[in-house]
Parts: sequence; structure tokens; C-alpha cells
Amino acid sequence: MDAFAHRLNMNLARAQPSATYRMMDRAAARRASGASVISLSAGEPDFDTPEHVREAAIEAIRAGHTRYTQVAGMRSLHEAVAAKFQRENGLDVGWQDTIVCSGGKQVIYNALAATLNEGDEVIVPAPYWVSYPEMVSLCGAQPVVVSCGVESSFKLTPHALSQAIGPRTRWLILNSPSNPTGAVYTRDELAALADVLLAHPHVLVLSDDIYEHLIFDGVPFHTIAQVEPRLAARTLTMNGVSKAYAMTGWRIGYGTGPRWLLDAMEKLQSQQTSGASSISQHAALAALTGTQDCITKSRIAFEQRRNLVVDLINVATGLTCSRPGGAFYAFASCSALLGMTTPAGKVLRSDEDVATALLDEAGIATVHGSAFGVGHYIRIAYALDDAALTDACRIIGSFCSSLSRGVAAHG
Repeated sequence: MDAFAHRLNMNLARAQPSATYRMMDRAAARRASGASVISLSAGEPDFDTPEHVREAAIEAIRAGHTRYTQVAGMRSLHEAVAAKFQRENGLDVGWQDTIVCSGGKQVIYNALAATLNEGDEVIVPAPYWVSYPEMVSLCGAQPVVVSCGVESSFKLTPHALSQAIGPRTRWLILNSPSNPTGAVYTRDELAALADVLLAHPHVLVLSDDIYEHLIFDGVPFHTIAQVEPRLAARTLTMNGVSKAYAMTGWRIGYGTGPRWLLDAMEKLQSQQTSGASSISQHAALAALTGTQDCITKSRIAFEQRRNLVVDLINVATGLTCSRPGGAFYAFASCSALLGMTTPAGKVLRSDEDVATALLDEAGIATVHGSAFGVGHYIRIAYALDDAALTDACRIIGSFCSSLSRGVAAHG
């Protein structure tokens, strides 16, 4: 088999496996060996899918809705998606202006794969979701990573955007609320970015709104095509049922954008996966058209968990964490821990070392910030119950307190 390794697609060599899944796999392996592990690495809600959604899926099976659907999704689900964009986001779209895919990730990948050519560039603000730059690389294009530090609340500024745009820029990817920082763009911040984009009509915009319903402190959600309708003709607004309705395993994402783009995405999907699971589509239809009580309940729970985790992390020696505005991640600076030595003799030279030692020596799985494009941080997913989060943060605090400035005993 090794003799054929040189025949792999050269774009595959430019991409890296998902750091999030790699850490989840390591945590699972430690559990399988008998170790106790609390995982704060997975980006999925811990709640069950709402009962009425599960019942809709069961009823779909009983009714025989188990065959192929249209490539871009069932007409009824298209209509529900369009109604959601109209109702919640103020976007003037019809059912023909939408697409349904096998997960939000496929929406994004299809859009990039359908539009990118060798030499094209995609602006990716960092910290970023781990898959953005890898998807760009897999499509043969070049991610242009723009560092957005704590001084800008981890958000892209108009000046930084303007400096990053070049003649080969094809896309800007925006994610609000953000994975991994939980940063939320305000209407004014989006409007300022839109002003820059209006001066560069060759740039498309991909707005990843998957955490839309997880915004805290009563802050309203805005998406860029809503804030600046003149950008709608070149904006793909994507979303899905995974985070809002605790449906990560159902694999349904959806989006709206210009029809030329949706047609290209559908053509690609027709030769790739065809339509999403018929049962999952019926479940998503129930989620979008049924009671929305679960959204309010999960948002309240995640806001309480955010407060709990941030408060506990900020009393841990060497860790500091700002209060995220949304999603379910805390992005904690661990720069004060670098250079210290663990009880097992491991010198912490990077944030990846910190995350590795937390798992190996304390049984806590996190993800290192450098995987998201910004070093000296760890991402903590607070998608567990209060008791588990309290235990995890206590263990993290004990681990930090156990570090020393001395030289490691075995080098």
C-alpha cells in the first residue's frame, strides 16, 4: 500500500486532520484503557434531541419515507428553511434560494469546492474553526489567515480586512458567534466590515451562523446579509440544526445565497453524496417548524455554564479567560504556564503541551489554541452538566497549582 502513497491528491498533503477529533480520539482511547477522563473537547451540546423531533423521525420511518430525496433536499424542508431565514434573519428568500446538505460542514465545503481554483485566496480570521483553512487547502486555494487577538476581542477589524484583500481574494469567512472564542459581532461591527466589502465586489462572503441561537446577556444576533442587503447577492448564509436543536448526529445543514452558487453546489453534491438522509430531513423539518422552547432552555443553561466555567478558570493559577458572548466555548490564555514543569516532569513549551499534559496527567481533554490559529490558549467546551464542569475546573485548577518552575527531573 505504501508504494501508492505518492499518488495521493497533492492538496490532501497540504491539509491536516481535525485537531478537535484527534483530541476526542485520544480521550476515547484513554477511557478505553480504563482511565477516568472528563472531555471538554467536543463541540456538541450534551442535551438530547427534543422529543417531538425524534418522534417525527420515527413517524417518517413508519410512513415509509426511506427513499432518495431531491439532491438539494425535500421541498417541504426548503420551505421551512426559507421561512426560518425570513422570520429570524430578515432575509428576503424563497424556497428556491436554499440548499440542504449532510451537515453544516458540507454546506461550507461545497461552496468552496464549487468556486475555488488554484491560486485563489480565502480570508480566514483567526482564531478560526479548525476546518476552515484545511477545507480551503483541500480545494487547492490558499488560506490567508488574519490574526485577531484579544485586543480586538478576537474579531476581524475593517482595517485588517482591507489589508488582507488582494486581487486573488475569492472569499471572506465570518463566524459569529465564534468557535473557538465565543466572540459575537455587533450590527455596527458587521456594517463596518460590509463597507470594506462593498469596495471590493470580487469578494464573496461566507457567513457561518451555526451558533446563532447561543448568544448570551440579551444581545441580539445579526448576520451580514441582513445588516447590508447589498451584499446578499454574493453572500452564502449557512446554518444547521446541530447546535440549536442538539442534532449533531443527524447531519443536516442548510444555507441561502445567490442561485448561481446554489446551482453549482447542487451539481457538486449530485456527484458526491446526493441528498441528505431522508429521515434526518423529516426530523429537521419538525425542528424548524415545531415548538422552539428547547432553544430558550439550552441558551439559558449554556449561559449559566459559561458563568460557572469562566469564574472557576479565572481563579486557576496561570489561566485567564474573558467572558464569551456566545457559543459554548471558553478560550483561556495559558501563556503564564509555559516554561513550567508538570509533576510527571513534562516541561510545558507550548499550548499543545498544556492540553496534552492536562489529558495525560489530569484526565481533562481540551483543545490547544494553536489548532485554531492562535497560540498560548486552550479551548474549553462547557457542554456538560454543572457537576461535571465543576469537577473538571477543580481538576484543572489543581493541575495548574501543581506546576513548578524547576527543571524537569528527567530532562
